[in-house]
Amino acid sequence: MQTQYIKINAEDNVAVAISALQTGSNIRVGEQDILLLQDIPAGHKFALKNFAANDFIVKYGYAIGHAREDIQIGTWVNEKNIKTNLDGVLEYTYSPKLVCPDIKSQNLTFNGYLRTNGSAGVRNEIWLIPTVGCVNGTINQLAEQLRRETNGVGVDAIVAFPHNYGCSQLGEDHENTRKILRNMVLHPNAGAVFVVGLGCENNQLKAFKEYLGDFDASRIRFMETQKVKDEYEDGMEVLRELHALVSADVRTELPLSKLKVGLKCGGSDGFSGITANPLLGLFSDFLVAQGGTTVLTEVPEMFGAETILMNRCETPEMFEKTVHLINDFKGYFIKNEQPIYENPSPGNKAGGISTLEEKSLGCTQKCGKSVVKDVLMYGDRIDTNGLNLLSAPGNDLVAATALGSVGCQIVLFTTGRGTPFGTFVPTMKISTNSALFNNKPGWIDFNAGAILENKTMEDTLEAFVAYIIKVASGEMVNNEKKNYREIAIWKSGVTL
Repeated sequence: MQTQYIKINAEDNVAVAISALQTGSNIRVGEQDILLLQDIPAGHKFALKNFAANDFIVKYGYAIGHAREDIQIGTWVNEKNIKTNLDGVLEYTYSPKLVCPDIKSQNLTFNGYLRTNGSAGVRNEIWLIPTVGCVNGTINQLAEQLRRETNGVGVDAIVAFPHNYGCSQLGEDHENTRKILRNMVLHPNAGAVFVVGLGCENNQLKAFKEYLGDFDASRIRFMETQKVKDEYEDGMEVLRELHALVSADVRTELPLSKLKVGLKCGGSDGFSGITANPLLGLFSDFLVAQGGTTVLTEVPEMFGAETILMNRCETPEMFEKTVHLINDFKGYFIKNEQPIYENPSPGNKAGGISTLEEKSLGCTQKCGKSVVKDVLMYGDRIDTNGLNLLSAPGNDLVAATALGSVGCQIVLFTTGRGTPFGTFVPTMKISTNSALFNNKPGWIDFNAGAILENKTMEDTLEAFVAYIIKVASGEMVNNEKKNYREIAIWKSGVTL
C-alpha cells in the first residue's frame, strides 16, 4: 500500500501528503495519531503540532517560515497561514562543512564529438546565430532552406537562434549579449556556426570576431549582410560548405569526466524537494566523483538556503564570492525597487510550496553535497571541474540559456507542473510526480515520481545515469524531438 504522507526530517513539524487526504482521516505519524481537520491536496503540508502565531514551521530540518496565526494540528499549512522569515541583505560567517561523498569512479563513457580544442559535444549541429535581431528573418530562412536541401541528413540538427538584442544596448546589457553569443559560437554541441550580422549594429562583426579569441575558422564562418549583394545566395554557399564538413564528423568514446551538466528547476511543487531535486543531487555528486562538472544557478532560489552552499565552499575566497553572488543579486532587486522575497509563483503555491525558504531548500538539493569549486558570473565560462554556482535569475529560459552558455552540454530540468520549452542544448525534463509524467509524455523525459511508489532512490539513480549517458550519446529528448529550441538573454538596463 502506498504511504499516505512523508515526514522528510526528524525535526520537521509538518508532513507532506503524497496523495490527496480527506477531512476526518486519521493519520499515524510515528507515535502520533493525527485527525485531519481539512482536506490536504497532494504535495501540500499538514501540521503535526499546534502552532501559536510566530512559531517556526520546520521542513527539511530547517525553518521555512513562521505561522501568521494560530494553526491547529491536522490543519492544512499553506501560504495563507505561513509567512517567510527572510528580510534584506545579510552578513555571513564562513563555517566550513566540507563533505566528500564516498562515490567510486566507475570509468563510464559516452559517445560524443571530440572537438579540436579538447572539449566534447553531445550533439553535432549547425547553428545560425545573429549578432543583432535585425537579421532574425534572414537566419530563419537560411536555416529552413538548408533543412530542405539536406532533409536533415548528416547532422543532428540545423537551428537558427533569433534574439532581440545586439543593438540599442549600453554597458552591462551590451556586454552580456556579446558574452552569451560568444559562448554559443564556441559551444562544443555545434559542429559549425554561421554568424550573421547586419553592419550598423552596436555588436559589430569585426569586433565580435576578435572577442571570440582562438577559434576554428573552418567551422565558424561570418557574413555581414549590408556588404553582400544577395545574403541568401551567399549565405547558402557558406552553409553548404559547413554541412559537408560537419557531416564527416563521427562520435567517439569519451570519459564521463568530459560531461558538463546544468541543474535547473521550474514549476516546482511540494514533491520537488522529495523526489526529482534530491535525485539530481545524487547525480551531481556522482558526476563530480567521475571528474565531471555540474552547475547550479537561479540565485533568487538560493535565498534562505544560501548558508548551506556557503559553508560547502572549498576556500574562504570561494565563500566570499558566494556571499557576493547572493548579496549582489539582492542588491539588484533593491535597485529596481522590488521585494527581494516575492516568490514563490502562483504555480508553486498551487503545487504545495508556501515560502521562498521552502522553495530554496528544495531547489538547492539539486547540487547534492559536493564541495563548491567555483562561482561564475553571468556570461562566464566553466574553468574548473566539479560543482560550480552561476549568477543568473530564476526565469526558466534565461537561466537555462545561461547554463548552456557556460559550457553545459545538457540541462537537467526538474518540474512538478510541467513545461515544454527547451534552450539551445538538450533540456531534459524530470517530473517530480507520476501523474505529470503520465499526462504529459510529450514534455517529460524521465519520471522521478516513481520514488513515491516504493522505487528506491538508488535504483532510480542507476536508471537515471544510464538514461543521461544515452542522451549524451545521441538519444533526443522531447524538446529536441519537437524542435522547441530558444534562447533568452538577460537584460536589466535601458533600451536606446
